[in-house]
Amino acid sequence: MGYRHFASLLVAVALLSACSSKPKNDYDLNYDFSTLHSFTQLTPQPTDDPLSAQRIQVEINNQLTQKGFVENTQAPDFNVAYALLTQDKPKDSGLSIGLGTGTFGRSGGIGIGTSVGVPLGSDTAKIQTIQIDIVNPKTKALIWRGSDSYDFDAGGNEKAQDTAKAVSRILAQFPPKK
Repeated sequence: MGYRHFASLLVAVALLSACSSKPKNDYDLNYDFSTLHSFTQLTPQPTDDPLSAQRIQVEINNQLTQKGFVENTQAPDFNVAYALLTQDKPKDSGLSIGLGTGTFGRSGGIGIGTSVGVPLGSDTAKIQTIQIDIVNPKTKALIWRGSDSYDFDAGGNEKAQDTAKAVSRILAQFPPKK
């Protein structure tokens, strides 16, 4: 494989990775995650997006159950809490600056011009961030935290699928592999 082909491939991979979200996580380095077998979800904070909140709760249950954890509301090994934040997505301002040279008569000159474009389309683009916390029920100490974000323009089936994918990406990192 030639250097030029390799460089093109590297640029393509970098562009693809820049477009996709990478979930983040952090955890207590001294905690023995192998002792965790059962969970319960804590009552979520009130939110202005109850449909997403309900989807997140269901998906957390599904993902943890698929990983072999059992829901136990009486004596869980860990509690699960989540937070949901919805923000407006920054829009491209459309500002461009041009620099040009030219001649007018016998004298030369430099001109600077700016143009501001008004973004077209709706202003409904949003970013939703989901944060999932794993808490020790005895000490109430945070032992693991993961988060991920996704963009959306409208609700419905596509947003429900994006919510499920974000929860899945977050919990794919739990428990941490030490």
